[in-house]
Amino acid sequence: MNSEYLCMGIESTAHTFGVSIMDSEGNILSDVKSVYKPPAGSGIHPREASRHHTVTAPDLINEAMEKASISYSDIGIIAYSAGPGIGPCLRVGATVSRALSLRLKKPLIPVNHAIGHIELACLTSGVKDPVNLLVSGGHTMINSFNTGKWRVFGETLDLTIGQLIDQIGRYAGFSSPAGAIMEELARKSKNYLMLPYSVKGNDVSFSGILTSAKKLLDNDNKIEDVSYSLQETAYSMLTEVTERALAFLEKEEVLISGGVAASSRLKEMLDSMCKERGATLNVVPKKYAGDCGAQIAWTGILSYNTGIEISVSDSWVKQSWRLDRVKIKWRK
Repeated sequence: MNSEYLCMGIESTAHTFGVSIMDSEGNILSDVKSVYKPPAGSGIHPREASRHHTVTAPDLINEAMEKASISYSDIGIIAYSAGPGIGPCLRVGATVSRALSLRLKKPLIPVNHAIGHIELACLTSGVKDPVNLLVSGGHTMINSFNTGKWRVFGETLDLTIGQLIDQIGRYAGFSSPAGAIMEELARKSKNYLMLPYSVKGNDVSFSGILTSAKKLLDNDNKIEDVSYSLQETAYSMLTEVTERALAFLEKEEVLISGGVAASSRLKEMLDSMCKERGATLNVVPKKYAGDCGAQIAWTGILSYNTGIEISVSDSWVKQSWRLDRVKIKWRK
């Protein structure tokens, strides 16, 4: 194994096809992506999203190579998102990665998408041992590393926070992902409308908020007021369970990773909580909060450094692949 090498990371779990080139020291040489946009009022259609990935993959790979100013012979390993995610989308990324691995005769590394979010957030923020709040369209959970794995100390019992926001956004006529537009609308209101607040132990439930928010819209309440109320309620729930985990684990760092880490209001709430607790809040840079090739490339590097690789014939994808089932050899 060379001590210095380049990794191409390919992300394709859902609406995003991303490609990144990183070196083994953690420097991001390029990171490009294309996001499938469904029609207004609808969610991700697996067939259409996978078709988008198939069409955009060649140009994105070439763009990543050009921005990194390298040739294909410089690539040392190929990493791909093996799950969890949408089956047809995962298979496009895996197929592209297999072809590159065979053509370049380079090792192939499967990466858990969720762990990719966390490890890239740790790299870019500089944290070492955080309580991590992973919030995205596919995940809502609180993690901390312990005895060889990223352990789950709380999670959603139904919808993820990203699904909650996207489903209300679609109900109001917007397309997914709807996080940015919903936060923009929320800033225009201070009129709180009552929504269910459901925390069960250290877990959260968002289905009641979804049903109630839809009823509010059906009763001609303003989308700005509904967005504001949804945000204040859901983010307060996430702040409560993160604080409980922080107190229980006696950590000094909180990290927000995943696409919803881009929310300024969520950061405000967690920052206030951390200051009261004497902890520091760290957030993945907005550029890398959403799905991207860099999360796959960096975790691929960490995996490869600890001896993880597979043959093309043995490669696979898993639509359901919990992060707390993955052994983490690179952390102590």
